[in-house]
Amino acid sequence: MRWFASMGAVLFAGVLAGGDVASVAAPGPRSEVPAQLADKDNAATVDVELILAVDVSYSMDMDELAIQREGYAQAIASKEFMQALKTGPNGKIAITYFEWAASNDQKIIIPWRIIDGPETADAVADEILKTPIRRASRTSISGAIYFAMPLFDESPYKGLRHVIDISGDGPNNNGAPVTPARDEALSKGIVINGLPIMVKEPSYSTMDIDNLDWYYEDCVTGGPGSFVVSIKDREKFKEAIHTKLIQEVASRTPARKVVPVADKEPRVSCLIGEKIWQDRWGR
Repeated sequence: MRWFASMGAVLFAGVLAGGDVASVAAPGPRSEVPAQLADKDNAATVDVELILAVDVSYSMDMDELAIQREGYAQAIASKEFMQALKTGPNGKIAITYFEWAASNDQKIIIPWRIIDGPETADAVADEILKTPIRRASRTSISGAIYFAMPLFDESPYKGLRHVIDISGDGPNNNGAPVTPARDEALSKGIVINGLPIMVKEPSYSTMDIDNLDWYYEDCVTGGPGSFVVSIKDREKFKEAIHTKLIQEVASRTPARKVVPVADKEPRVSCLIGEKIWQDRWGR
């Protein structure tokens, strides 16, 4: 399969492209999908429209970014993913993949694609791996959510479920607060799942926090069957991505229910990222 491309070549291409130092302004969602494709009346029905929103902030090192890319590509091309695909009534899903950092920095890597078997899965996995890796400043989970929501309206497909899958290694520290963005998405019937990345010890020089998984559970995720899969061991990075994608495609509800922040007091302040940034840099 083509997705076994060398990640070293991808990293080298990213450096040549300046992707590890430059921030890329987000294109408007309407520039990614032709307007005429937005006619839902004639749209193909899929089991889920899945948006993969992937953190590329500077707190993620190049090795983590490479493992993250490989994890998504390998999960999508895996036999277990194909088996999960077959459990749905239509046997196909629609997927789009974008990277995010600051509130005005989102970049679509994979526009909406149908995955209905090994060939289409391999094509998406290959495209993920071929794109040069980049890094950018700040962390705006709210910006990622606000960017993602209109993508469902622009999708040329009609999903039985709408899911935003957010991965990240720190709290929101830029743009609007995260909970209003989360709540707006939930009001539209969108489910948000989370992949908090916790492979480094929190330090003063980073925006890392203790209990990032609690933050994601209480402040970021929500909706029927929503869940969080934490990554606390670098060696299990790919395994966690694999587990999460299969649960999303098969619409499996994990044993532990995530309670939305509105139903209880958050265990971690939902403004902790903004407070840390203000305390350190005064802006």
